Amino acid sequence: MALTDLSAAADVPLPPVNLGETSFQDGIAFPGWLVEETFVYYDANSFTDSKGKDIPGSNRSTAMSAVTHVAWISNFRLFGGVYGAEVLLPLADLDVDTDFGPNGRERGMGDLIVGPLFIQWSDSKLFGMPYFHRFNLDFVLPTGEYRQNSPVNVGSNIYTFNPYYAFTLIPTERLEVSARLHYLWCSENSDPFVGLGADNTQPGQAFHANFAASYEMLKGLRLGLNGYYLQQLTDDRVDGDDQAASKERILGIGPGLKYTYERMSIYLNTYHETAAENRPEGFRGIFRLSMAF
Repeated sequence: MALTDLSAAADVPLPPVNLGETSFQDGIAFPGWLVEETFVYYDANSFTDSKGKDIPGSNRSTAMSAVTHVAWISNFRLFGGVYGAEVLLPLADLDVDTDFGPNGRERGMGDLIVGPLFIQWSDSKLFGMPYFHRFNLDFVLPTGEYRQNSPVNVGSNIYTFNPYYAFTLIPTERLEVSARLHYLWCSENSDPFVGLGADNTQPGQAFHANFAASYEMLKGLRLGLNGYYLQQLTDDRVDGDDQAASKERILGIGPGLKYTYERMSIYLNTYHETAAENRPEGFRGIFRLSMAF
């Protein structure tokens, strides 16, 4: 979950979420330890309003982040699968320069993500095909750096509930199709940016998903397409009042690859964004190194 997302026109931005950071064979996991480092680069020079139209002016947002992910899966069974837990810690560098509002640069530690319980199923079939899937209860804690007098922050100063369901279906020996489906709920921010002149704000609920398909071209090397989609479902709230035309939307799609050697995997994914509403629209590049023990 990289800290690379900043609302463009909405007064109350959604917090950073996992957009494209997981892709090929996402539903596959086995008992043991997993340690990952994910690096994200994001660059956007187009900002959109609630109707998807570009906001005039010289506007740009760039961000870099590194997310450390540690997960553990047990050998103990629960609801037909095995259970585990995870924790993710992001670091980020955000630089925003717009003519219409937000400006500033912030660096530091982001909000801690804790998954106290997830269940992994690795021996299922769907229509006779191997089907790996996982259900995870992720919580985001407001531990990141946050300043009320800054419109740009690494931390969000809210609690977030962000569960997901991930799966991988294997139609043939070399072909796989994967997706991760998330729901997002956010608490109130009792210390919003002072420029809003509000006592509290609350981002709306949202759905977001990563999707991917890959083909094993050579032993250990997969090439494919990957994407993500986010749609805010309910309006933002300011001092308890719904804010019209505040919902965010974005679609990203592009090529990617995965290389696996023994217990190490390397992912390289790129995305070009389109269909943005109340968000910047740009390019996202992701490099992920994964080690299983």
